[in-house]
Amino acid sequence: MTNSNANTQQGIEPLPAVEFDDLSEAMKAAAIRMGWTDLMPVQARSFPYFREERDVMVQSRTGSGKTGAFLLPMIERVNPKIAACQAMVLVPTRELANQVHEEAAKLTAGSKINAVAVYGGVSYEPQNEAFKKGAHIVVGTPGRILDHLMRRSLTLDRLDMLVFDEADRMMSMGFYPDMKRIRGFLPKHEVNAYMFSATYPSGVISLARQFMYEPEFLSLSHDSVHVAEVEHAFYNVPAMEKDRCLIRILEVENPESAIIFCNRKARVDYVTTVLQRFGYNADRITSDLTQSQREKVLERVHARKVKYLVATDVAARGIDISNLSHVIQYEPPDDHESYVHRAGRTGRAGAGGVAITLTSGIEEAALGQIRKLFKINFEERTVPTEEEVEAIVSQRTAALLEARFRQRNTLEIERLQRFRSLARELVESADSEQLLAMLLDDVYHTEFHGGAEPIDPAQAAETKAHIEASKKHRKKS
Repeated sequence: MTNSNANTQQGIEPLPAVEFDDLSEAMKAAAIRMGWTDLMPVQARSFPYFREERDVMVQSRTGSGKTGAFLLPMIERVNPKIAACQAMVLVPTRELANQVHEEAAKLTAGSKINAVAVYGGVSYEPQNEAFKKGAHIVVGTPGRILDHLMRRSLTLDRLDMLVFDEADRMMSMGFYPDMKRIRGFLPKHEVNAYMFSATYPSGVISLARQFMYEPEFLSLSHDSVHVAEVEHAFYNVPAMEKDRCLIRILEVENPESAIIFCNRKARVDYVTTVLQRFGYNADRITSDLTQSQREKVLERVHARKVKYLVATDVAARGIDISNLSHVIQYEPPDDHESYVHRAGRTGRAGAGGVAITLTSGIEEAALGQIRKLFKINFEERTVPTEEEVEAIVSQRTAALLEARFRQRNTLEIERLQRFRSLARELVESADSEQLLAMLLDDVYHTEFHGGAEPIDPAQAAETKAHIEASKKHRKKS
C-alpha cells in the first residue's frame, strides 16, 4: 500500500535507460503499429521503473512522448485474462482523456486489453458498460472517476498501476480534494504510482506524498536528477494588450501565490486595479504606503487572503513570502541584476517555482541581454487565447460543481429540487443566459480567486482613464 509519509529519494542513481531492442515482443509490436522505430528519451528512461515496479516522478513536457512512456509498459504488465481495472491514468481534462485513450486503443489493437475514457459532461451508461465488460486500463478525470467509485460501478481491487498525467495541471484545476478522496478507494495491496509533470510546485510534491512510496525523481529537462528549480519563461505580448494578456496567463498558470513586479509605482497601481476589477484577490505594496499599511497588506498575504501581491523592487525589499509558486514580471527590470533577485523569490525550500516575464517590443531585447549575462534558458510561451481560457475555466467550474454535489446529503438534494423548474426555464431562455453566466462566474471566482479586495476610488478613476485609452488604441489598431 502507498505510504503517505514516505520521503522522496533525491540523489539516488537513476536506473539505466533501455533501448528499443530491449523491449518485449508485445511492446515492440505495439510500437511498430504506432510507427515508432526508436524510443524517445522519456520512454527509454521511464520504462525501467515500470519493470522494476518502483515509483517515480518524471519531469517531462507535453509532446516529449510521455504518453507512450506509461502506456507501452502497461501492455507488458496488464493481464488480459483478469476482467478488471489494473491500470488507472488520471488526467486534468476530457480532451487529454480522449487523446490518451485513443493512443491506448492503437497500442493495444489486436490484443485482448481493453481501455476506456471516463470524464464528466456525458452519459454514465457507456462508461458503465465498459466497466462491466472488463476495462483493464481506465483513463479519466478525477471527478468522474470518483463518481464511479462512489457508485461502485468501478472498483480498484485489482489495481496495479496508478499514473498521474500532467499532475501540475490537475493541481491548478482544483482536483486535489477529489484525488485525496480517490486515495480512500485504493486497494490494501501495494500499487505502483508514476507521476508525469512539466513542473513540480509544492502542491504537486504534496500530492506525490499522498500516493507514492519513496518515489525517485527523473528529470528529462536536465542532465541532473532534481526537481527543486526555477523555471524561466516569457510571453511576448502587444504593448497595449499586456493587461489583458496578464489576465489570461494567470488563468492558465493559476499560481498558488505570486508577486507581480512592475518598475514604477504608477504601473503597480494600474495593474493592481485591473486585477481587482477582474475579480482577482490582489493588493499592492508601494513606497508611499505607511509602515502600518504595509504590515496590514503583508498580514493578509501571509494569511492567504491575498493571492497576488503587486510591487516595485524597492517596495518589495525585505519581504519574505513562503510557498511563492510564481514570480511574474510585468516588464523586465531596468537593472539586469534585479531579474535574479526577483526570480529568486520562488523555488525556495526545495520546491519548484516559475519566473514569468511579459515582454513587448524592445523589452524582448532587454530580456535577451539578461539571458546572455546570467546564462538563463528562457522558454517562450504562447499567450493563451480567450477560447483556451474559456475552456479551462469551464472545466474547472464543472469539476467544482460536481464535487460540491457529491458532498450533499439526502435532505440537501431534496431541497434543491425546488429549483429544477427554474433551472430548466433559465436554460431554455436566451435572455436568461447572462444570469446563469453571472452565477457561474461568482462560484468560480469565489472558489479560485477568493474575491477581490476593495478598490480605492482615486486609484480606480485613474485606472479607468488608462483602460479607456487602451480601448481606443485597440480600435484604431
